[in-house]
Amino acid sequence: MIPGINAPFGYVAKLTGAGVDDLKLLFSFIISYPLAAVLKRIPDSRPNLKNIYIVSIGLFFLIGLFDLYAGIRTILISAGGTYVVSYYIDGTLMPWIVFVFLMGHMSSNHIIRQRLDDPSQVDITGMQMVMIMKLSAFAWNVHDGRIKRDLLTDGQKEKAIYKMPGFLDYSAYVLFFPALFTGPAFDFNDYKRYIETTMFEVKKGDPAPPTRGQGRIPRSGTPATLKLVEGLVWILLFLQLGAYYYPGFVLTDQYWTYSFPRRVWYLYALGFTSRLKYYGVWTLTEGGCIMSGLGYNGIDPVTKKARWDRLNNVYPWGIESAQNARGYMEGWNKNTNNWLRNYVYLRVTPRGKKPGFRATLITFTTSAFWHGFYPGYYLTFVLGAFVQTVAKNFRRHIRPFFLKPDGKQATKYKIYYDAACWLITQTAFCFVTAPFVILGFSDSIKAWARVYFYCIVGVAASMAFFASPAKVWLVKRLDKRNHPHVLNRTMSDSRMPHLGMPDTEEIDRAVDEIKAEVEERRRRGSKVEFPSGEKLRHAISQRVYLNRNEKGEIVAIGDNKMDLDHVSETINETVMGSSGKKERGH
Repeated sequence: MIPGINAPFGYVAKLTGAGVDDLKLLFSFIISYPLAAVLKRIPDSRPNLKNIYIVSIGLFFLIGLFDLYAGIRTILISAGGTYVVSYYIDGTLMPWIVFVFLMGHMSSNHIIRQRLDDPSQVDITGMQMVMIMKLSAFAWNVHDGRIKRDLLTDGQKEKAIYKMPGFLDYSAYVLFFPALFTGPAFDFNDYKRYIETTMFEVKKGDPAPPTRGQGRIPRSGTPATLKLVEGLVWILLFLQLGAYYYPGFVLTDQYWTYSFPRRVWYLYALGFTSRLKYYGVWTLTEGGCIMSGLGYNGIDPVTKKARWDRLNNVYPWGIESAQNARGYMEGWNKNTNNWLRNYVYLRVTPRGKKPGFRATLITFTTSAFWHGFYPGYYLTFVLGAFVQTVAKNFRRHIRPFFLKPDGKQATKYKIYYDAACWLITQTAFCFVTAPFVILGFSDSIKAWARVYFYCIVGVAASMAFFASPAKVWLVKRLDKRNHPHVLNRTMSDSRMPHLGMPDTEEIDRAVDEIKAEVEERRRRGSKVEFPSGEKLRHAISQRVYLNRNEKGEIVAIGDNKMDLDHVSETINETVMGSSGKKERGH
């Protein structure tokens, strides 16, 4: 640690009551902005100098700022072990060996952290959680680079590593300072394309975004500054509300004297306050990545301006305004969901098969172990899965009664249904997530008991209702009401966003419609080809967007942009068949 560096943080800590390490962490997020601006100005022709700069700043954060020599040791073990195994071991087991090694290493640190039980100190498990996402993805991408290309999806081909990176590139990828402590995570090829500036190549017909001097990285000061301001606002709100809404209060006698509605309100406010911290941290780190240029995501086809949402990790408005479980979870920790989907859920599924219960169970277990071993985490995950199931049943069997028979337009009562859904969703999830911030098993059960287990009672009653003859009666009533229209299942029926599951049904539908349109145009004499790559992604995005609007669903900004891996996996299953070979004529 740099001598005397603690003094200013200690002074501010006495004035504000915040922890010294918390202030240091916030300082590292903020100082990443000017440091990232310097990084962006290093000549594009000197990628090695950029790598050295990144590694130097990362080491300064770990040692000079936090004195985290244990963090250096953790990085050497995890990153070094991953590289050695990936380099020397070949075959299908290699990525799983890396995965088990990384999870085992982090689990031991989780246990040590829980024994210390000192939240005021920055520990290494948060950084290690991000590292597991990056390093396990790295191992899978190395594996993909060693097998036949026709066995890979388009997204896997894009991320596959065909040549092991050098020490400097790999070290800078691991120690990328704007995302070192809390993410966001990203794939190695994204970093490689960034450091070599091939990421910023402009497609033919797209306008080139403004850059500084002769560099290729577009100007990103304005979007990065907006993220900085937004992140600081979230942090300030957290500091203000945290004095009134904190986990310990729900265990006090004073809380028990409140009326039942007031106790539920406090749970909601506690959940909101707890989320503010994550909103702030993730927004600040995303802004640092934008300032460096790594957040660049091409040119928006509508506005023709640069998009900076490549590493977006949270959508606060989507969470706070969510009317269903899908909308709530879609906006939360999106990079983790992508990692679980691409490198766990789809990887445990045999090639040519669709993911099933086994894949779901393995992904659920991975998510739980990844977070740690506090009992509160597991109470939240398990109850959340049941809430998700109940929400699907309501959306499938109750929601259509508030739509017109064609299923596309809302009735005049739909607004009341939406309001009720918002209230139920928010009160359900404030109950579900309470153990996640309380952590202890006994304390979590006590907090639930003080609001009479209302969510568990509601879930149990709902599941009993939909398991009874009442469900058959609802289906008959709905069919009779909507005759002669035949409604498809609600798009959310197959999605499990809390585990990063892909919504294959709405993608399947979009692909079928595009395929039918291509075939119809061919019958008319057109030579149109079935789209692929980025064109396919765009076509499916637009089709899903239109289908959701026809269903009367609220589509949040950015909702219609589908992940390329997600699309490619479905194309292999729906259009190309289980063998991965295209159908004749496509």
